Amino acid sequence: MTTLKSKLQDDLTAAIKGRDELRAATLRMTLTAITKEEVAGAEARELSDDEVQKVITREAKKRREAADAFEQAGRAESAERERAEGEVLADYLPQQLGDEELAALVAEAVAEAKAGGAEGPRAMGAVMKIVNPRVAGRAEGGRVAAAVKRALAEG
Repeated sequence: MTTLKSKLQDDLTAAIKGRDELRAATLRMTLTAITKEEVAGAEARELSDDEVQKVITREAKKRREAADAFEQAGRAESAERERAEGEVLADYLPQQLGDEELAALVAEAVAEAKAGGAEGPRAMGAVMKIVNPRVAGRAEGGRVAAAVKRALAEG
């Protein structure tokens, strides 16, 4: 069975051979982040695919935030590079939920929380608890929280 980490390593080798500098640099940085995570605890260990995916998600988020920061600083070229790196990483992440899909999952969770007696703005925690496992890496936490806030305000 091929692990996500070994797929990244194989793709890195292919990118180097294919002289794809952007892809090679992005995968190299990501593998470094994974290795750091593996040796971070009391003893070194191999990360599971889920944990590797969390690292990739974190790296992709860093790219998005850096791209926005460069954009605001008027450094379009750097912003473009960060976005391109983010797109390379997106290939290794689950398909992101569209706004409508996310809204539907949130509406379901709000209804369940309401059935459990939690409603209004105070239901935020209860709804997040229900919706987070269903979203599982397919939408960023901030996006999910915003959708939940919107749904609770409307409800």
